[in-house]
Amino acid sequence: MGDSPVSIESTEFEHERTGVRSQADGGIVTQLRLDHSSLFLRPTLRRAPDVTVEPEYWTTVGTGRTLVFCSVFGDSFDGFESALEIDPTISEPILADRYPDRRVYRVELTSRAIPFIAQTAESDGRLLELSSSRDGWLVQLQFPSRDNLVAFNDYCREHDISVTVDHLRVSDDEDDGVVALTEKQQELLAVAYEEGYFDVPRGISQDELADRLGVSKSAVSQRLRRAIGELCASKLC
Repeated sequence: MGDSPVSIESTEFEHERTGVRSQADGGIVTQLRLDHSSLFLRPTLRRAPDVTVEPEYWTTVGTGRTLVFCSVFGDSFDGFESALEIDPTISEPILADRYPDRRVYRVELTSRAIPFIAQTAESDGRLLELSSSRDGWLVQLQFPSRDNLVAFNDYCREHDISVTVDHLRVSDDEDDGVVALTEKQQELLAVAYEEGYFDVPRGISQDELADRLGVSKSAVSQRLRRAIGELCASKLC
């Protein structure tokens, strides 16, 4: 005769469910530009301003080392790799993979790098997007309340990290999902639309858009991808 099924009162599960704290209703979404000479990869980005870096993920291995995998977009990588070799915020740079439009590098974070991703979590925030820019790191964060955002800002001030707000959006239970694009993203989408980039056939190429806006083709490519991704996420998710 088999074992009798174990009966578990449903109230136990109900108790567990009610114990989950929710931050899903309301909150603040903000896009910030962070700058400090000791931020992760900042010395490299100053020496190689023509590339765009988008960290893919962090992982901490058993020895306590923090490894970061980054996608790097650009037309030339020689200057970027030379800068990596003398960047005090990272060590052991490795070319992990290469693609037609980018390369992927793995680097190890050193103790000389001022952390800000971990502080986002400490402030109950969530990282939505992170990429490099000519004037620092462009980071989009979500916080459950203004107090959490203030706590993150206080951390930046204590560590002399420059903070510039690109946009700030307060959401609530009736949030319509409208996303605030950066000025550069709005400008690119406006020009792309007016010149027929989204037409079939296309009225303008990415090379021509880059010339029109005075930026690199890689900047146009990643800016378009981020802007379209933001719009799709706000309307489809």
